[in-house]
Amino acid sequence: MAECTRREGSGGGTHTLGLLYPPAGRGREYTTMQLAFVGGVAEAATTYGYDLLLSPGDTHDDPSFLRMVGDRRVDGVIVMEIRREDDRVEWLAEAGFPFVAIGRNHRADVAGWVDLDFAALAGGCVQHLADLGHTRIAFVNRSEQLFSSGYGFARLGDDGYTEAMKRLLLTPRAYLCGDDLASGEEVVERILRDDPATTSLVTQNEAALEGIYRGLTRNGRSVPRDFSVVGVSAGPWAEQVNPPLTAAEIPAKEMSRAAVDLMMKRLRKPASPPRHVLLKPLITLRASTGRCQSVAGSEPELEFPDFDLDF
Repeated sequence: MAECTRREGSGGGTHTLGLLYPPAGRGREYTTMQLAFVGGVAEAATTYGYDLLLSPGDTHDDPSFLRMVGDRRVDGVIVMEIRREDDRVEWLAEAGFPFVAIGRNHRADVAGWVDLDFAALAGGCVQHLADLGHTRIAFVNRSEQLFSSGYGFARLGDDGYTEAMKRLLLTPRAYLCGDDLASGEEVVERILRDDPATTSLVTQNEAALEGIYRGLTRNGRSVPRDFSVVGVSAGPWAEQVNPPLTAAEIPAKEMSRAAVDLMMKRLRKPASPPRHVLLKPLITLRASTGRCQSVAGSEPELEFPDFDLDF
């Protein structure tokens, strides 16, 4: 990363914001959704006359994190892909370095944050399917690696799905899935192997969405005629699949703007109390959900007792 020179101006400093954002895709690449956030933060920072310095650091001792923060190359940091226990947040909080988060954990409360209510969104998706008569509802989460690492959105989504299913007296069946097409196809095989009568699923893994659709087609399930899919997804992903996905949309641009606004307030008024913004987008109805139809051959055959009839 190039050394940032300090510029003279209002408040001094580098007029540069840092974005701590580890890649979440397979092979350590940024996913399409992540790139949308990078672009959103960069665009919002520009309106305040700030540049953006991106670091893939996912721990406090990552060299890029240390160069960015330790060398004071930036005036403040926006932290993303927050884990429930996140040493980057711990380090920044202890050091008193200005930061805000997109995402949250208990330690992020010392700073400003903006987040989606993933638990409520997953629960809302379950309720939408239940209102359509579905009772066999699976949940497709993110990868095992992300879930095991404690990423907040993966854990919160799982919590919201499970709580909604139990509230409706339904049996929860949650699956971890890699962020790629092949993993989407494979998770459908697992779902239908475990319960062939499954008629719907909720997903917050948009990178696997096309694979999920392909897996359903391969197994003779037509969306939405006899299988419904609803998700938490960005608008472009939801609209590119066929049929378009009914989804609670992730407003990447709006969240990026809110995070930069909080960062500017933090830099201008360091002593002001932190602000927290929790968003719960509405579900946009498209063409991927419909009334529940039983799956042919999946229901048990009815057994009738033998009667001796004397006419």
